[in-house]
Amino acid sequence: MVQMTPLSGLLLMGSCVTAIAAVGSIFELAYGNPTYGTTATAAILAASIPVSALMFWGAVKITKANQG
Repeated sequence: MVQMTPLSGLLLMGSCVTAIAAVGSIFELAYGNPTYGTTATAAILAASIPVSALMFWGAVKITKANQG
């Protein structure tokens, strides 16, 4: 059985939150009138995609390292 550490759980949670922010930003930009403006929404989208991927990768790496 794979044991997940608290740190990997936090990284996975952060990955989910940033992925939700990316999807929300896509919908806001597709709508045509973003609440926080086009520049801010595009910046959130541009930042959240790599951060989400890095957090997910980190969670997987930590969990694999702690396997017995």
